[in-house]
Amino acid sequence: MVIAAILVGLVALEHVLILFMEMFLWTSPGVRKSFGTSASFARESRSLAANQGLYNGFLAAGLAWGLFHPNASTGYQIQTFFLVCVLIAAIYGGFTAKRSILFVQGIPAVAAWIAVMLAW
Repeated sequence: MVIAAILVGLVALEHVLILFMEMFLWTSPGVRKSFGTSASFARESRSLAANQGLYNGFLAAGLAWGLFHPNASTGYQIQTFFLVCVLIAAIYGGFTAKRSILFVQGIPAVAAWIAVMLAW
């Protein structure tokens, strides 16, 4: 159960970091390098990236909600739902935007989901 909570927490933290990068640091050189974007593309897509960042924040909030829900059964269901959402987003992003998304976001989500299922 502790391992599952740690893994879910790490997935949530990853999405908080993505939120921060997409909402506040999108045009910075380091984030542009991470996402493989040019300065002009980053400037032009800033509002779109901020919107994506907000959605990543919702994923993190949902995972935290599931982790801290007072009813363990409900918390399990919430964690499962949001981990599957992360996995679907990673699969879609991996095939449509950048292959590494599949690994950077998908593998942690699968690992956390498996741990949650085993802990339940």
